[in-house]
Amino acid sequence: ALNPKILFLDEPSAGLDSVTSAEIDELILKINKAVGTTMVIVTHELASIFTVAQRVIMLDKSTKGIIAEGDPRHLKENSQNAFVRQFFNRRGAEDEE
Repeated sequence: ALNPKILFLDEPSAGLDSVTSAEIDELILKINKAVGTTMVIVTHELASIFTVAQRVIMLDKSTKGIIAEGDPRHLKENSQNAFVRQFFNRRGAEDEE
């Protein structure tokens, strides 16, 4: 499938320097815009989250359930869950948007 409807990416920038990570993010955005492919991305990288994500889903290891869903910018400021706010506001997050 040269033009998949959904593309799954697991930590696409893991182990990469910040310049290459940013290039990967730009490639993801270009693919999405050019082909309309939906991307399901697993990542802990705030810079990538704020650059490419229109919607995030956060999972909780202990409950094995969803603890947050929505626009990452909204969750950063307005989540009722303290862990979610802490994740999106951790050190360096303000430089990564």
